[in-house]
Amino acid sequence: MTDKTSLAAGTFAGARARIQDNASRGLWSSRWVFFLAATGSAVGLGNIWKFPYVTGQNGGAFVLVYLACILLIGIPLLMTEVMIGRRGRANPDGAVARLAREAGASSRWRVVGWLGGLTGFLILSFYLVVAGWALAYVPATFSGGFAGVSGEASGELFGALLADPLRLVVCATLVLAATMLIVGFGVRGGLERSLRFLMPGLFVLMLVLVVYAAIEGEFAQALQFLFVPDFSALTAQSVLVALGHAFFTLSLGCGAMMVYGSYLPEGTSIAKTSILVALADTAVALLAGLAIFPLVFANGLEPGAGPGLIFVTLPIAFGQMPLGQIVGGLFFIMLVIAALTSAISLSEPSIAWLTERFRISRTKAVLGSGLVLWLLSLGSVFSFNHWADYQLFGKTFFDTLDYLTTNWLMPLGGLGTVLFTGWVLQKQVVSEAIGIRSNGLFLAWWNLLRYGTPVAIVLVFLNLMGLI
Repeated sequence: MTDKTSLAAGTFAGARARIQDNASRGLWSSRWVFFLAATGSAVGLGNIWKFPYVTGQNGGAFVLVYLACILLIGIPLLMTEVMIGRRGRANPDGAVARLAREAGASSRWRVVGWLGGLTGFLILSFYLVVAGWALAYVPATFSGGFAGVSGEASGELFGALLADPLRLVVCATLVLAATMLIVGFGVRGGLERSLRFLMPGLFVLMLVLVVYAAIEGEFAQALQFLFVPDFSALTAQSVLVALGHAFFTLSLGCGAMMVYGSYLPEGTSIAKTSILVALADTAVALLAGLAIFPLVFANGLEPGAGPGLIFVTLPIAFGQMPLGQIVGGLFFIMLVIAALTSAISLSEPSIAWLTERFRISRTKAVLGSGLVLWLLSLGSVFSFNHWADYQLFGKTFFDTLDYLTTNWLMPLGGLGTVLFTGWVLQKQVVSEAIGIRSNGLFLAWWNLLRYGTPVAIVLVFLNLMGLI
């Protein structure tokens, strides 16, 4: 059999398998639902917790560089992951393996999908703990626990939370239980139904907080800080931070977008939908800045306070402003919703893998993965109290997982994805799957994917290794 005949046979077999999968796997009911799901995956703690403090640390020009990174790197990679998921119609591991067979390439490329699923699973294990912090702050804020609190006292309250393993376990378990309950009902019964409610609710809460910040805070100062670039404060390190955060905030390299893409109906434009998702994700990050920085400036607080901006610095503002209890409580509810929508997407790749690889029921897959996630989350919980003195290379269990996944595994998975798509899959196959009608636009995206995006990811690695 010739190579062309073999390739054609592989393509035909792949098409037939996809038709069978479409009949057996759930699909999103519409492009709008996929948009909500993908945006929910992208919008999370990275937008509301991380984006404001990294912006505060790097100055207003950081926002401009971040937007450029979203456009040039984030969107091409997002389109690629969704394309692989829809064409493969399987979990990330199975989708990459199927496309590799169609292309006549080595089945070892499936490690790209497997790595993405593993990365998302590991991220979720400590993500639950951080989401639990936000959940713990909801009743504390509504009850007036931060009224008139000083900076030192706010830090002590957060420290007391971290030192209480029982409270951390309960909060993380509640987030995990909510996540597993939703995904247990399947694509339409669980994911789709919940996201139809959660995502609009998130945007409404965000807009309410922005309006309040505009009335009670230093809104003009926040606008200037975010959108009037100060290039004197921009460094090469800031550019690399923007590059890494653009990669992180879109949930790339962790299997989520691939598995969500596998539920995307045929005929939906991957290019248009991916651009809309990236725009919505970026809008949420900017709105988070507009909700937070006016309050920070109005209370004379430091915008570059670091990771403690949300859990230490911002409660000081909530404790001093009019209606601070209500606004603060709504803010942390919004943070919990954002974390939950991302947790749902991070859990789905492993559940899809278990059901498709071992042919077990979704209920068994949810219970099994939930148990393993819960056990892993205990390691992160104890990192802040009982196991705080046990460190590997100067990092606790929590810090090790965070550093390994966000700084190494996610970029590595992204690099494997673009290399697989740009250098293994046939150009015509990718063109048909992506659905960019303009040949000029497709060629621009194709060359960016093959050359620009891999170089950008390699720069992230070189920065992490301290070589640049």
